[in-house]
Amino acid sequence: MNTPTPAVHDLALALSPAELPCYVYDLTALRDHAEAVRAALPDRVELYYAAKANPDPEILTALAPYVDGFEVSSGGELTHVHKAVPGRPLAFGGPGKTPSEIAAALETGVQRFHVESLHELRMLVELAARTPRQEPVQVLLRFNLPLADGSLENSSLAMGGRPTPFGLDPAQADEAVRLLTGGTCPHLQLRGVHAHLASGLEASEQLAVAESVVVWAVDLAARHGVPITEVNVGGGMAVDYADPSRRFDWAAYGAGLGELADAHPSLTLRIEPGRALTAYCGWYATEVLDVKDSHGEEFAVVRGGTHHLRTPATKGHDQPCAVLPVAAWPHPWPRPAARQDRVTLTGQLCTPKDVLARQVPAAGLRAGDRVAFALTGAYAWNISHHDFLMHPHPSFHYVGGGR
Repeated sequence: MNTPTPAVHDLALALSPAELPCYVYDLTALRDHAEAVRAALPDRVELYYAAKANPDPEILTALAPYVDGFEVSSGGELTHVHKAVPGRPLAFGGPGKTPSEIAAALETGVQRFHVESLHELRMLVELAARTPRQEPVQVLLRFNLPLADGSLENSSLAMGGRPTPFGLDPAQADEAVRLLTGGTCPHLQLRGVHAHLASGLEASEQLAVAESVVVWAVDLAARHGVPITEVNVGGGMAVDYADPSRRFDWAAYGAGLGELADAHPSLTLRIEPGRALTAYCGWYATEVLDVKDSHGEEFAVVRGGTHHLRTPATKGHDQPCAVLPVAAWPHPWPRPAARQDRVTLTGQLCTPKDVLARQVPAAGLRAGDRVAFALTGAYAWNISHHDFLMHPHPSFHYVGGGR
């Protein structure tokens, strides 16, 4: 649904114009959702949060009781997450790891390394030998696996199954396994396989991908006569921006993962959702500055825009939103108002691409009214081009802080 929770609604109306635009995170809604997701998953399925989706410290802290750990994809994320949720297990992934990032991860005590290339594996071999640890470094080899069954056809973002910079090519699998298990690098231990192939998949599609990855990983281990204990099938659970009330079927996904785990009792399965955990808790609230007619269409210009909320421009969708009317108009000049039933909401940037939502049902929308954009708890502020035109940054607020 597009309607903000009462706490978000009241705060969005109570803030002064100087405090807008703002992000409001409903931590109660986040915890409730994370608890439900965790309850839907079998015990032998580990849940890691992909911090890249939203690394806000309050978000990380709220999620900590419900996840088994956090996935980080850079040295900066590693330092940030380790500080925000100290002592929690970390998995270090992402392409293009630098020697200094790998060294920092080893010193921090990262529990899992997702290795993306043979070059990266060789760096890890050398650097792990210089950083003594009580236990060997646990390695998951990330592969870009081809899937011939069409299970990635409906993905919104393909990370594998075709040429991409992510993961090892399957043709390099034997060399990578031999390097890890040949006795030449005792500081490393092959733990298993990682494959995050796509985003935007529904439960049935995710299960098909997971089964393909597990079967491939088990075959790899059998071919080399080496044990593996973990298979990470990634994240990418679908979030429907056109219909926020429709959510990923966690119950069906959890049941399917349970059957897959039962078929492979020696394996622990791991998933790494990001957007599907936090998107729903976030709202971007702002104020209408002007309402204007252009060639027969009406536009409302709001404080802020896609330099704060890049998601609709990136994904090419209309961000779901709710209009929050404000009766007061404190200015002596006339108040602009919409005369049509539908209005396109744009930001303050000097580009026609600064569009947040097109043809929104907003009859009577006026300057001074507030608008709250839903589904902004992931890949929103943290992926936006903040300083284009040097407008002020948004403020950040949290509701439902305690439990």
